[in-house]
Parts: sequence; C-alpha cells; structure tokens
Amino acid sequence: MMLRRVLLFLLFSSLLGSCVSVNKINQGQTVLRNPEKLRADVGYVQNKLHKFHPCLDDYISMKALDFKFDSLKTTLISPMTSNEFYFHISPVIAAVKQGHTRIFPLSNKLRSREINHAGTDGISPLFQYDFEMFDGRLYIVKNFAGKNLIKPATELIAVNNIRPQEVLLKYRNTLSSDGYNQTFIDRRLIKDFPTYYFYQYGVTDSVLCELKYNDSLSSVWLKRKADTIGIKNKKTQKQKKSEWTERKKETEKKMEEGYNEITRTYSKKLSFLSPDSSISMMKITDFSNGNYTKFYRESFHLLDSLKTNTLILDLRDNPGGRTSDASALYSYLADTSYKFIEKSEVTSNGFLHLLVNKSDDKKYYFPFPESSKNPCKPNHFKGKVYVLINGGTFSASCILSSNLKGSKRAVFVGEETGGAYNGTVAGIMKTVTLPESKLKVRFGLANIRPYYKSGTYGRGIFPDVKIRPTLEDRRKGIDAEVEYVLRKVTGDR
Repeated sequence: MMLRRVLLFLLFSSLLGSCVSVNKINQGQTVLRNPEKLRADVGYVQNKLHKFHPCLDDYISMKALDFKFDSLKTTLISPMTSNEFYFHISPVIAAVKQGHTRIFPLSNKLRSREINHAGTDGISPLFQYDFEMFDGRLYIVKNFAGKNLIKPATELIAVNNIRPQEVLLKYRNTLSSDGYNQTFIDRRLIKDFPTYYFYQYGVTDSVLCELKYNDSLSSVWLKRKADTIGIKNKKTQKQKKSEWTERKKETEKKMEEGYNEITRTYSKKLSFLSPDSSISMMKITDFSNGNYTKFYRESFHLLDSLKTNTLILDLRDNPGGRTSDASALYSYLADTSYKFIEKSEVTSNGFLHLLVNKSDDKKYYFPFPESSKNPCKPNHFKGKVYVLINGGTFSASCILSSNLKGSKRAVFVGEETGGAYNGTVAGIMKTVTLPESKLKVRFGLANIRPYYKSGTYGRGIFPDVKIRPTLEDRRKGIDAEVEYVLRKVTGDR
C-alpha cells in the first residue's frame, strides 16, 4: 500500500511538474525581451555560423553578411517578444542563401491531454490537405481527409476570416533556397501553409473555411480527421489471429517502404504504367524513411526480370534525407563505376574535429562513405530513365539529380529544382538555442558536393523539358509531367 502511494505521488508530481513546465514555456512567448539581450542573441548566432558553417560565403560575401548582422543590432532598440524578434532576424539568416540554414519561431508546447486528444481524434484540419498557388491564389489540390467532398482545384479564400496570402506573405522572407533560384521558396512556403497558420493561431480542432469551386462559393467547417480506433466488435479467435497476421504484414510493409500516416502514402513506391510492364514509375517521396536497401534490391531485381525498358523516377517535392539512401538508388541507375559525392569540407571546430581528416590543402573533410569510388550494381537499370523534378526537389534528391544529369544518364522533365546543382551544406545538422529569445537555429556542418558540377553557380538542375502543371490539370486529375513522358515513350516505339 505504501509503495502504491509513493508511485501515485511520483506520478502526480511528474504530471504537475510537466504542466508547470509547459505553462512556463508557453507563457514565455508573451514576455517582452530586453533589446540589449536580443542584440547579444544576434551576436551569438553570428559567432556560431562563423565558427561551424563551412561555406558561409558561398552566395554572399562575409563582409556583406556581417554588415546585415551589425545593421540588425542597431535596429533592436525596443522590447519585443521572441516571435517579433524572429521576423527581424530570420531575413538576415535567410541571406546566407543555404536552404538548410533556418531559424524557427516559438510555438505552443502541447500538454499531455492535448497530445492524447490529437492522437485519439486525429490530425489538425489544414494538415489533411496539399496546396498549390496559381495566379496568386491558393488551391487545395489533394485531400487526405477522405471524409468530405472538397474537390481538387478548390480555392481556399479564407480560414477563420484570415486570407492565406496574408500568412504566406508574412513568412516569405524567413525562407531561403540553396543559391539564387525561387522555385524552392515558392513550393516550400505553400506546402508549409498549415504549419505557418499553426505558428500564428495555435492548435485548433476545427476551422471555418471559405471555399470557391468554379463560380460556387461555400463555407465549410474542416475538422480533425478521426480514425476508427477504439471501436470494438466481438470476433472469434480465428478472426483475431487472422487480423493480427495481416496487421503484422502491414506494419512490416510500412516500416520497409516508409509509410506516412497523414497522407497515407509510402516513401518509396514502384508501379507499372503499361500492361506489359515495359514502363515503370518509381516514386521517391523522401530519402529519410523506409528500408531503402531492401526496397531498391527487390525493385531493380523485378525490373530486370520483367525486362522493363523505361523508368520514370519521380523526385517531385522530395526534400532529401540520407545521402546513403540517394547513393544506393544511384548505384542501380549508374552504368559504370562512380563517386556519388566529393570529399565533404567541414570546419575544424566542435565535436567533428575527432572524426575529420586534414587534407593537403589544409582543409578538413568528413569521411562520408559515399565519397569513395563504387561499382554500379550488376543488375543496374539499362533502359531509358526520365526524372521528374520541381521546386520541391531539394538536398539529397538534388545530389542524385546532379549526378544523373552530369553523367547524361537521364532526361529531366518539370521545373528547376529548389536545391542547387553544385551541392548543399547539410549531412550533419547542428541546432543552437539563442540564450535570450530561446529561438532555435539549425544549419548544416558538412559541404556536400556531387561528383558532377554545373558552370551555372547557385542555380538548380534545369529540366530538359520544362512543364509546369496548370490549375486545369489539377481539376481534371492530369499529371502533366507523367503524361508527357508516356506520349514520348509510346511515340518513340
């Protein structure tokens, strides 16, 4: 009995402490910060970037960047909240023009009951949709909710009387791509609209949306997506065993192919677009999830056995991820031995100095395995390869694209990638918390460069065939890039 009381007391104390901690964190968002200490925050992040970022002057001179930091300090003369400070400092950090270098605003920390509520009652309303911008207007183009009749190409006019353009404009200057292109900023900004709305207005179970489809206006309440968890039906032992077996298989498949619970899609998927299996499509949503070794091995074994002669590799809106994942895919697409990346330069500071190698040029390099020369796979794909790209193609997906483009191994269809042709600063990420504002800054520590380079510095991989889907394509459910490839392939026969 005494032990039970002690355990209950500890549990109660833990929950109470957690609530106090959450309250303290959330209340911190409204505290007016001392301008002198905020100036110290600017100097703090300026020093950290100088110390750890290996290529801070890739797209801006050090003199110009330091001028921006020093100018910002002179403007901080009045007390302000951390998130007000965020809108002052984020454009300066974005001036580095490295897409992985970002600062994040403070957001409300959820209490235990709120986390449980979200887990039970489903995903927040706006996160159930994909958005795109056409002619300055925001449209819903994909509906993951599965429980309402919102059609693709429905315009989102307002959310709780707030125009989405107001939210997007406020956050636009907080983002940067790798280099000078704008395709990444446009794509990322719109894709993250639900996140920015959350930053501004917090967690909500429902939102009132003003929608327009063709010329028809409507007001619709979007609510959390509720699953059927918790519904119990009487089942026989045999039925229970059968369901358990199916769930186990499904879980294994989700783990292997990287399942996204929100979009109900897999990170990696192979399909066939012709009855004779001669045309295949491999959709890689990211290089972060799933058992990529097994997926690529089984997929290319299947393509080889079926004598598939055309592969469409879909890297649209792929934000990147593990270099090892992208390199593994390249080993099945390259037709000769290859190096996936060059030696990755890092600074000599911090914990990395224990692992880096000092080269003859007196620079320091991190020994990523992908910088070694490797043979292509014996059953590498020998047919025609088409790669679909857009402004959401970033980071590791651009390293892969650079090598495929440079080796003339593929035809590219779509729009300029958001990531740079000549690489990115990522690989190993570092996050620092600013002492006064508590804002977090994240940036890469390794200069990741593909083996093949472009003379057009600071731009992405350009398509061989430029195609940008229209609103009418979305309304009709037409995948313009895929349709082009299919017409091209069937016309070539």
